[in-house]
Amino acid sequence: MDLTEGFVGTVGRTPLIRLPRLSAETGCEILGKAEFLNPGGSVKDRAALGIIEAAEAAGELGAGGTVVEGTAGNTGIGLVHICNARGYRCVIVIPETQSQEKMDVLRILGAEVHPVPAKPYRDPDNYQHIARRMAEEMPNAIWANQFDNTANRDAHYRTTGPELWEQTAGRIDAFVAATGTGGTLAGVSRYLKDRDERVQIVLTDPPGSALYHWFHHGELKAIGDGSITEGIGTSRITSNLEGTAIDDAIMPSDQQAVDRVYHLLRDEGLFLGGSSGLNVAAAVDYAHRIGPGHTIVTILCDSGARYQSRLYDPEWLASKGLRAS
Repeated sequence: MDLTEGFVGTVGRTPLIRLPRLSAETGCEILGKAEFLNPGGSVKDRAALGIIEAAEAAGELGAGGTVVEGTAGNTGIGLVHICNARGYRCVIVIPETQSQEKMDVLRILGAEVHPVPAKPYRDPDNYQHIARRMAEEMPNAIWANQFDNTANRDAHYRTTGPELWEQTAGRIDAFVAATGTGGTLAGVSRYLKDRDERVQIVLTDPPGSALYHWFHHGELKAIGDGSITEGIGTSRITSNLEGTAIDDAIMPSDQQAVDRVYHLLRDEGLFLGGSSGLNVAAAVDYAHRIGPGHTIVTILCDSGARYQSRLYDPEWLASKGLRAS
């Protein structure tokens, strides 16, 4: 029998999908890593598993323990799935600005969910700081700390990077990805650069984030008025991102991201979230820059089902000055 061991056994080994229409349009191979097919529905399942396994190996998380995390949603969903499978309690602190769908899923799965006002990282009541304080006050609890716990990027170095290398037979010219915690970009960048230093690592940054300006000018400075995308963009260099080799940075507009989301739905048959649209927009932009004949890989982060009331609602988009295309 060919069996998989529970939820944990199904994390990773996602398909690498060729996007035929965009590949034809650019003359490049545009490939998307189908992370929405992870069992918890997003790329964050990998980080969640890596963080919990590292805590178990270090003896920091005992039987019946509690995992506390501040998250925009997807890491929390991955964590509560794994907590259920391992017998842990899961407590999630989430900004009120995140989609209702993600909060509903967290509660259905059994997490204790604490929505809090969205505040910048420098504020002591930022959701990450609240999660840390809650964990410190609980017995037998850990703070997952996905932004600065390098077990996050290590998980991608061990899994996502090698999978991409194998699935492309080592023929990758560029890897394009947005970052929130920095784990995916950092882990994959390290692995691919270890295999071939010529692979170009391209950071995708949403409006309102500080990393685009940091890459091009060496200063953390937010550009733009913010973004409808969730879980990506940051005002700081996280421990996961620190020291990561990055060769270029692109900042697509929200409308470009929305356009790509609807293209993926209507022309490629893929129902995806806003960060996937941003990633694909940047991949296409980069393909036009470097010209035909290259292979460009990006991340298809999660399903559009978590954004139905926003990204797929024309009235909501219009309220943000955007249009469904």
